[in-house]
Amino acid sequence: MKKSLLAVAALTAFAGAAQAQSSVTVYGLLDAGLIGANEQVNGGKKGQVKQTGNAFGANAESTSRLGFKGTEDLGGGKSAFFTVEVALAPNGDQNYSTSASANRQTFVGLKQNGLGWGAFGTQYTNIHTQVAATDPGATNNVGGNVIYATSTLPGTSVGSGTNGNVDAYTLRIGNTLFLASDSFAGFQGNLAYTLNASSATETQNTPAGTGYTGGAVNKTGWQAGLNYTLSKFYATANFQSFKVTNPWTATTAQVAVGGVGAAVGAPVLIGAGNAAQVGSNDKSNQGYVAATYDFGILKAYAQWVTRKDTSVINPLAYVKRQAQQIGVRSYITPTVEGWASVGNGKYTYFGASTSATVNGWQAGLNYYLSKRTNLYAIYGGTNTSTSAYTNLSYGQQNYALGVRHTF
Repeated sequence: MKKSLLAVAALTAFAGAAQAQSSVTVYGLLDAGLIGANEQVNGGKKGQVKQTGNAFGANAESTSRLGFKGTEDLGGGKSAFFTVEVALAPNGDQNYSTSASANRQTFVGLKQNGLGWGAFGTQYTNIHTQVAATDPGATNNVGGNVIYATSTLPGTSVGSGTNGNVDAYTLRIGNTLFLASDSFAGFQGNLAYTLNASSATETQNTPAGTGYTGGAVNKTGWQAGLNYTLSKFYATANFQSFKVTNPWTATTAQVAVGGVGAAVGAPVLIGAGNAAQVGSNDKSNQGYVAATYDFGILKAYAQWVTRKDTSVINPLAYVKRQAQQIGVRSYITPTVEGWASVGNGKYTYFGASTSATVNGWQAGLNYYLSKRTNLYAIYGGTNTSTSAYTNLSYGQQNYALGVRHTF
């Protein structure tokens, strides 16, 4: 009897220890409120178009989401971990977003204390992770931020750009191995490699001479980043490059720059109607450098980002965007937090006199009702001017009032 009781006690203790070594956390965020925008489009000879709109929308300060993450202690300083995170649609017909960004993150990996970790799956790029750590607006989805440029093109419905920061850099990517080191003497490094490649036999369409199908399909890329922390100072430098090559096809008579993840600005077509330049082929080089310093009463930010998308078929055909921004963020009272930023940038296109200048600013306030719930007010504006690319000549003011709850 005593042996049986001892055995039961031992098994119970062992099971309790096993459960203590593993943990799963459910977390999420819901953000909804009033979103509005005023846009003015200058179309050159086509005249001027104005648009004003507002709606009870969502995701102005943060994109709503539901996530699950867990860890398991494997012993010897080793652990396994996973994250599954999807976007939520508070105003949609379905709770779970069906947009392309619904899969926010899904990955699994292993960690060794004192060395670092590695993971496979869909994750934020190195650049986006560091933008989130060094952006005075905390990567909110209201216009005016020239680094995290979420609301950029005119003629779209109000609030439609809340998940679409396609101008400055690629936000997340799948088919990728991510590696990150622990911090050594203040330095921490990150590497990633993307692989999604296949090939097919080149065959001629019928009737003869109309084009070709088949050939290589290759989506690859790599990322590298280095971060440094010294007391209240933080600095980061990152570079990432993605390349897409698609099959030659008779139905594709244009080459679109921006085929990796998303287009840069408005679609730019290269070689329209030229049968020798069919397919969608793009190489996107992206860089980000930033620094922050916490003065105690406020935190100061400085950011710089660059992106150049080039046609693989014609290296002279490209779209380039650069932008820089400074800002501050501070608690005005124990429950009121404010921030402000100002920045500018430039688009450069292939060809003569095809460029555009961008200016943006943003200000915002958070009023915390608790650690998990806050009210917010955000206002920002972006102005783009050019003499040659009329679709990017516009001004926009964007505002949002809402409530955000985390759980």
